[in-house]
Amino acid sequence: MKRRADSSFLLFDVTYVDGTQSSRRKIASAALFEPKDDAEVKAAIEAQDREIAIASGRPRGPIKSVARSRA
Repeated sequence: MKRRADSSFLLFDVTYVDGTQSSRRKIASAALFEPKDDAEVKAAIEAQDREIAIASGRPRGPIKSVARSRA
């Protein structure tokens, strides 16, 4: 029988300085030491945004706030 890998994610809603929003952004729970630390969550999402910007050629603006999504 195959074992499933631990793939638990936390979901966050992101608001950018320009007013745009991104809902239910996935962050692997293993990537966060303290999921309630907004700075750590913000840094993880900014890292995702940089990777997306490299692939798409369209950078995102600065993050204004992050909040845990309600599932």
